[in-house]
Amino acid sequence: MTAKQRYDRLSSSRSQFLNAARQASELTLPYLIREDEHTTKSALKLTTPWQSIGAKGVVTLASKLMLALLPPQTSFFKLQVNDINLPEELGPDIRSELDLSFAKVERTVMESIAESGDRVVVHQALKHLVVAGNALIFMSKDGLKLYPLSRYVVDRDGNGNVIEIVTKETISKKLVKKFYPEFIDPSKDSVVDDGHIPNDECVIYTHVQLDNNRWVWHQELDDKILPKSNGKAPLDANPWLVLRFNHVDGEVYGRGRVEEFLGDLKSLEALSQAIVEGSAAAAKVVFTVSPSSTTKPQTLAKAGNGAIIQGRPDDIGVVQVGKTADFSTAYQMIGSLTQRLNEAFLILNVRDSERTTAEEVRMTQLELEQQLGGLFSLLTVEFLVPYLNRKLNVAQKTGDIPRLPQGGVVRPTIVAGINALGRGQDRESLAQFLTVIAQTMGPDAIAQYINPDEVIKRLAASSGIDVLNLVKSMQELQAEQQQAMEQQQAMMMQQQAPQMAAVDQKAAAAEMQMEQQMMQQQQPPIPPQ
Repeated sequence: MTAKQRYDRLSSSRSQFLNAARQASELTLPYLIREDEHTTKSALKLTTPWQSIGAKGVVTLASKLMLALLPPQTSFFKLQVNDINLPEELGPDIRSELDLSFAKVERTVMESIAESGDRVVVHQALKHLVVAGNALIFMSKDGLKLYPLSRYVVDRDGNGNVIEIVTKETISKKLVKKFYPEFIDPSKDSVVDDGHIPNDECVIYTHVQLDNNRWVWHQELDDKILPKSNGKAPLDANPWLVLRFNHVDGEVYGRGRVEEFLGDLKSLEALSQAIVEGSAAAAKVVFTVSPSSTTKPQTLAKAGNGAIIQGRPDDIGVVQVGKTADFSTAYQMIGSLTQRLNEAFLILNVRDSERTTAEEVRMTQLELEQQLGGLFSLLTVEFLVPYLNRKLNVAQKTGDIPRLPQGGVVRPTIVAGINALGRGQDRESLAQFLTVIAQTMGPDAIAQYINPDEVIKRLAASSGIDVLNLVKSMQELQAEQQQAMEQQQAMMMQQQAPQMAAVDQKAAAAEMQMEQQMMQQQQPPIPPQ
């Protein structure tokens, strides 16, 4: 079966999701999912919604998701040593060196991400997730490429794992003729597919499938495989990332945030249109002229400002609708709908700051988790983990980073999203626990009952900090205390040395004096002469 046949067969299960995505796009960002993307004049057919709440909500929510998943100026992952698979003969010094090397690898990978355009494509993909609920990202060596829902189909197994992907894209025939001249037949009708493809373009299908625990793919044009279009990748380093916003059990595709509030958006759209059109009608001013008046309407219409015409002012009247007060019910309903949509897309809590801090990132993650439930878990499994694995795999092949140890010694760990949120919650709980003890039992109780070494370790763990060779151990503290006591004793001895010397001198003088007296007593008296 050709790639085109697989695409057509799998398109039937995608149709309802694609229709819902187009409706959601029309009310928010019409350019994301267009009705006919192959028509060159499709951009001229885009209609602007009567309200901007939908567009603002999509951009705001996508930006917050971007901040939570790929926070700036910090790493979203950490390479850790698995103690179970670490050989016993390796001491703490070797592990410390490994940690330093892993930190260098992390910085290298994050620098490559910052220098590339990955964040731009990821932010665009997040907008597709919010609106359409689905997006496909291809990670090539040159960067990321985004496929909207209208350009790909997928198939999953019973457990929801992706087993097949087929993409459809149009490219210029000149480009195909440049690399594959044998595939372009000048005598053949240039209009292909269903007639919507322009004469100067052709359709290329990319077929991706899981084969023997590895991913393989190729490209087809006119049901023929293009030369040198084959590719393969390990199971855990698939460059094709199929993303979903909300997962419903049993469904192949995901559902977006906009679909959940599509009713409110439709109501707001209709009311906004009615208000705009009604306000325009209410603001219209019409002049009337009495039928028996000598003033001609043509003369009045052509008269300029300050002109002098013949007629009577009483024969001219002004007609205004003056029904603006009747719009109050519509305004109240619009306010209620706007409030609900602002809460749904997290518009009310937009923080203005010159630079993003770690606390702001954590608060954003907490806010998203409270509003969106298990979204972090889904995006971590379907985006962050394969994205990181692919980045590490490519960086090792290109030589940007050294080969990581095999055998499960090194374990990449995601420290963004729900994982970072969990560590922040642990830190807050520990700080609150210590505060309660100090308030109820007094500050001295902390020093009496709390182990400071364990507190430091848990605080470091909650912040994702490795305490190896950073925090002093109990043995090191005891050695330093012993050394300090010895130094203090030496200083005291040094200070007491002059006093001891004076005492010794006095004792020596007294002893000499006593010896002299004894000697004098022992000598016989000298007889008189």
